[in-house]
Amino acid sequence: MQKTLVIIGLVLLAVGLLWPWLGKLPLGRLPGDIVIERPGLKVYIPLTTMLLASVVISVILWLFRR
Repeated sequence: MQKTLVIIGLVLLAVGLLWPWLGKLPLGRLPGDIVIERPGLKVYIPLTTMLLASVVISVILWLFRR
């Protein structure tokens, strides 16, 4: 459990330090992400981004379990 918490902390630290560059990636604006814009309303549903994030997290967790 301690090892997992340390790894999660290091990953969060790395993401925080790299955030200015990570923000420039096209994540959140992928084809398949739904944006509905109307006067007074903006709805954003990142379907493709969520699917991609799920696959990446699943692969990383699968690698840690090995």
